[in-house]
Order: sequence, then structure tokens, then C-alpha cells
Amino acid sequence: MSQETLFTKIINREIPADIVYEDELSLAFKDINPQAPFHVLIIPKKPIATINDIALDDRELVGHLYYVAKQLATEHGFSDEGYRVVMNCNENAGQTVFHIHLHMLAGKMLGWPPYTDNAKT
Repeated sequence: MSQETLFTKIINREIPADIVYEDELSLAFKDINPQAPFHVLIIPKKPIATINDIALDDRELVGHLYYVAKQLATEHGFSDEGYRVVMNCNENAGQTVFHIHLHMLAGKMLGWPPYTDNAKT
């Protein structure tokens, strides 16, 4: 299931994004609707629609996304004070772009539960 998404267009440079990190496997860019002072999306370059679509062979790729989050936290000075990394799966969880992505949020005290309404992210 390989449909072109907004994120595919960002990877292919068909639409602009404020890219903060890129390597051969992944891309990270600032969220256009930030929920924290530092809010980036970390995506694999391989299109995977949802967490439910992650295959056994994708384990290292998904782990790599978390490694990139750790690197960004260190680079931007959030590793000691804390940051949140979350991945939504399907509509009821707030997924609106069907290409897996980590939301990395930092730069303020984050509450729990993270969402108390039906807002999409």
C-alpha cells in the first residue's frame, strides 16, 4: 500500500518544509501547527501508512526514528530537561497523514493526558 502523501511530497521536495534533519533513512521537519516551542515530525523515507503496517523488516527503520529523536534532543538541548515522542495510529488516535511519523515535542512542561478533546494532529 504505497500511496503518495503530503510527506512523500516533502521527501521528494515537491512541497517545501522547514527541514531540521535528514539522512538516507529519515527526514525531520518542523510541524506547521506546533503544539510546543519545539515540535518536529520525524518520518521514514520509506512509506508505511500506519503502525499496523510496520513489517518485521521495518524494525530497524522504526528504531532509527527514535535514535534521530534522541539526536535532535541532544542537539537542541532538550535531552536533560525532557521531551515527548509520540506516534498516532489511525483516525481515532488523531493520525491525519497516513505515513508513520513521530511527533517530537519539547521546550515547555507537557501535561498528561496529552489531549483532552478530539483535536487531530
